[in-house]
Amino acid sequence: MGLISPVGLNVPEAWAALVAGRSGIGRITLFDAGADHWRVKIAGEAWGFDPLDFMSAKEARRADRNVQFALAAAAEAVAQAGLTVAPAIADDVGVLIGCGSGGIWTYAAQQEVFNGKGPQRMSPLLIPMEVVDSAAVQVGIRYGAHGPSFGLASACATGADAIGMALETIRRGDAEVMITGGAEAAVHPLGIAGFDNLGALSHRNDAPAEASRPFDADRDGFVVSEGAGVLVLESMEHALGRGAEPLAELLAYAGTSDGTHFTAPDASGAQAARAVRRVLQKAGLAAAEVDYINAHATGTPVGDPIEVSAYRQVFGDVIPPASSTKSQTGHMLGAAGAVETAWCVQALRHGMLPPTINQHRLDAQCRLDCVPNAARPASVGVALKAAFGFGGHNTLLALRRYPV
Repeated sequence: MGLISPVGLNVPEAWAALVAGRSGIGRITLFDAGADHWRVKIAGEAWGFDPLDFMSAKEARRADRNVQFALAAAAEAVAQAGLTVAPAIADDVGVLIGCGSGGIWTYAAQQEVFNGKGPQRMSPLLIPMEVVDSAAVQVGIRYGAHGPSFGLASACATGADAIGMALETIRRGDAEVMITGGAEAAVHPLGIAGFDNLGALSHRNDAPAEASRPFDADRDGFVVSEGAGVLVLESMEHALGRGAEPLAELLAYAGTSDGTHFTAPDASGAQAARAVRRVLQKAGLAAAEVDYINAHATGTPVGDPIEVSAYRQVFGDVIPPASSTKSQTGHMLGAAGAVETAWCVQALRHGMLPPTINQHRLDAQCRLDCVPNAARPASVGVALKAAFGFGGHNTLLALRRYPV
């Protein structure tokens, strides 16, 4: 696994911050959000990220910020996996990295060039740099991977969907190895203004570290953040055959769709609940076997109670501990599902439930054990990752500790 996040620029650093309950939310520095017309002045930036720490200057110039994140996270993941994409296996190594908003930094910069200097002065690399599959393409080029390569977008479910589709790519025999995950770099004027005008964001500018508070009665929206999560998935036979040490077993992937609204989830939570039931069925698990859920919970007044309602439809009154790590990282949008799958793997490996910080008063509509304010040791054999996106995307992944 590899990641870039507001709480750390690699897996060990970020996990240590998460377990310690540290927030990665602060005042925006990537652009000037100080003027009065900016109602939102906080975000979760990838603090301290310098692309030249992870790639050449030429690579950095040809990569949108989201792709820079993906390349950096992929480097950590591939190194940690001890994977060498030699010619003998290159045909069996694919790449699937999603992004919700694509190359927004590149697109906006080239729009300014267009407006000021005309179409002939625009970069010839605009299109390959701003399209959603740019991260997958550039990661594939770096490692010489010749298996299936594509990007996908399903709003806030993107990272989890990418991992799930990579799993299915391996299972149907089209690859033995998939480098997969999600990347996002939407802490940009267009991204912040767009989400704020939807009424989705927190305005708690005076206390950035306390702004993201899923399940809390005083939550007022989510905090936009950025980064990437990349995992190396392999068939068990291939991994053990090359002497790799699996970190966890990915059991199943399931997805449903509300089909009701551009942004708001279906108030009944029925399709989200169906996704949970489907992933359990596909994984061959009983509800009682789930030890931890990494919840999607973003901190919006509408979304959090519906998510809890969906869990209650499956688990009854005995919902497994379900924390929202977005309380610390903010909402990484298309990268969230991938980064948070990495948290599930860490919970399985280390027997530790990451907390939901900023819990002062649990919302009565969100009655569950959200692991409030402090990490908790626990025996974790099975974990679920939930990811729900604008447009009604409902995605679940089921993971199991390895070895069992």
